[in-house]
Amino acid sequence: MYPTTNKCHVSALRKKPLLISMSLLVLHHCHSPVLQYKGQANLHVFEDWCGSSTADLRKNLHYPLYPHSRTTVEKLAVSPQWTNYGLRIFGYLHPHTDGTFSLCVFSACNTCMLCYTDSTGKEWTAPGEFEKYSSQTSRPVWLSAQRRYFFEVIHKQNDEGTDHVEVAWLQLDYSSLFKVIDSKYISLYTNESALSMNDVAHIPQTAASHRQTPTKQRSADADMLIEDRRDSFYKGQLRRSIVSTQSRYISCLFPTIPDAIISPLICFAFLQCVHLSYIYPNDYTRLTHMETQTSCFYSESSYYLKRFGFSRYMRFDRPATEEKVNPDRGILPLFFPISKHKLLAVSVHLTVLFLYLVWSDRKEGEEDELSNRAEKRKDTTEGEKRYFWERQEDFEGTDDEDLTPAPVFDTQVNWNQTFHVNHLDLQAQRSDWIDLQCNISGNLLLHSNDALPIVKMFMDQLNKKHHGRFKLVRVVNMVKRVDDFQGSRYLLELELKDVNGQLLRVSHYIYALVTNSWSNGWDSDFQQSKSKTLLCNPVGFRWNPVAMVHFIVPVKNQARWVQQLITDMEELFKITGDSNFNLIITDYKSTDMDVRKALEKSSLPRYQYVKMDGNFERSAGLQAGIDLITDDHSIVFLCDLHIHFPPSIIDTIRMHCVEGYMAFAPIVMRLGCGNTPLEARGYWEINGFGLLGIYKSDLDTVGGMNTKEFTDRWGGEDWELLDRILEAGLEVERIYLRNFFHHYHSKRGMWNRRMSTSPR
Repeated sequence: MYPTTNKCHVSALRKKPLLISMSLLVLHHCHSPVLQYKGQANLHVFEDWCGSSTADLRKNLHYPLYPHSRTTVEKLAVSPQWTNYGLRIFGYLHPHTDGTFSLCVFSACNTCMLCYTDSTGKEWTAPGEFEKYSSQTSRPVWLSAQRRYFFEVIHKQNDEGTDHVEVAWLQLDYSSLFKVIDSKYISLYTNESALSMNDVAHIPQTAASHRQTPTKQRSADADMLIEDRRDSFYKGQLRRSIVSTQSRYISCLFPTIPDAIISPLICFAFLQCVHLSYIYPNDYTRLTHMETQTSCFYSESSYYLKRFGFSRYMRFDRPATEEKVNPDRGILPLFFPISKHKLLAVSVHLTVLFLYLVWSDRKEGEEDELSNRAEKRKDTTEGEKRYFWERQEDFEGTDDEDLTPAPVFDTQVNWNQTFHVNHLDLQAQRSDWIDLQCNISGNLLLHSNDALPIVKMFMDQLNKKHHGRFKLVRVVNMVKRVDDFQGSRYLLELELKDVNGQLLRVSHYIYALVTNSWSNGWDSDFQQSKSKTLLCNPVGFRWNPVAMVHFIVPVKNQARWVQQLITDMEELFKITGDSNFNLIITDYKSTDMDVRKALEKSSLPRYQYVKMDGNFERSAGLQAGIDLITDDHSIVFLCDLHIHFPPSIIDTIRMHCVEGYMAFAPIVMRLGCGNTPLEARGYWEINGFGLLGIYKSDLDTVGGMNTKEFTDRWGGEDWELLDRILEAGLEVERIYLRNFFHHYHSKRGMWNRRMSTSPR
């Protein structure tokens, strides 16, 4: 959207884009010289965002419509003395006279003018350095004092250097010096002081500031972003064709596989109790593209890897024929060109080297004699050294042309060296305990030798019941919950095809019961135990594919993020067509937007709003949302505001929440500063359990949120809740979830944080 409301059009400053360290200035001229709001320009600030180019700024989820703050500036020379931020300055320029002007932008880091192209992000200038780059200054342009000109400057600052951005102009034929444009020649584009932060219709967008729709092209580094059938298995044509598998197997009384029985006196003990599940096939949640920053997935320490690398996994092959040992080993060539004034020193070193080589080949009977000789020679050598250094001045002034460089010996490389290596299965070395020392490891992988026999048994019994009607198309996903004593539980997600060619989806829990039978061996007095796996249908352990999922999010003064959450939920409904979810927002009297009004304007199928009093309290906010839910057989998902959801999130929560048996705590990936879901650069949040799905009846049974101990703070309330869930005998499913991200965000001004009035 271009700013055409005031009948402005782009002024042709130059044919090629004007670019200075990625600072950008765009001019449009308007025919009506309205002097409203003179002396200021609009300033939008995007805080805590890494990167050094305006291209990095455009990756920000909220750019350009939802800045962190909106304020004004009185001249076009800004230095916040801060790091990792982006600025957008825009308004009207009022020339003081008719004439031909040249404009210039300069900055410490990254600013662009006429941003129709990108920069490398490496350009920078000192304050007032107007002519460092050829692209820094515009071609001459005629400006009229009877008109006003829309302008915008976009600046990106990283965490280095002295931050500053300035815009100056020069009237040709009248002056040879650039001058910073001050308050007399600028005015606001619009007065934003009375507008809410989610009012964005007035914000202009030009070719320079427009946030282009990101492409769906994945990062070349992140394997996790490769398309996977898991990500689209929720889609309509499959989820309406779930095969009913009940009564195909014998029923078994299925005891839950408890994570632990913990004492109520041991607080926050769940980290040592919660176990991971195994996944098949590989979902590539191991962050291999982050292993340039950490090698924690490998057992070797970083110090060991730095010194020796992975050499211990290799065994070098020896040549087929060993070379014969040279009988003259130890004899060095003593005649080679060398500079005259170093001859004496070289003779000393050669003598010592010769003695060492002779000593290494001596016989046992000669040790004492050679030792005495070495001691005597040592005294002589020390004397030669002193003599050499005392006479060093005699060699000063020697002509360099007489010097001949000493020989340099290059290391011989054995290019045809081969080695032997065995198959290295690091996944097999992992256990189902959560590794708190490594936050890039991803899900445990289930070996095909374990997964495929279970699938075959399932399909054999299914086709036995239906006379061979179904054919396996693919194993979309398997989740194994290990119990080495009684047998393990599996979640099977299979894509089948029936005799009519219709694709069907199976998403079903099955229990692999291990039974032991005794048989006689060759000796009648000896009996051998044989284990046998029997598939059975666990009684009561079924997930509800149409259960209502309530997302509860407490907020306070986070307008841009609340608006983004509503937009994301609208998109989730649009993509999936699943209306069985509800967004509940508990609002602690936000002043930067009308949250209720934003919900009313949305296209969400269901929402609820609660207005809270007092300071922000996460536990109380979540409990207020829980109290709104009247259906005990629906799922509560305790959520955070800054989450990017995969389209399959609703079905995923349903599948891993089983009423009376199991809660679901997916592991979210925290994105790094300046990174987006399209890059997936960050780490897994292995310690946090704040994102939790559980049936309302189960949550009520364990007592809900602890609103007594966690009153004026947050952090730790999720650990305390998990303790009570485990103590009640429920399982907690813990899985690294694909495409489930926590956006990087600024904490400045959040919740109950206040701004300091003292200078830095």
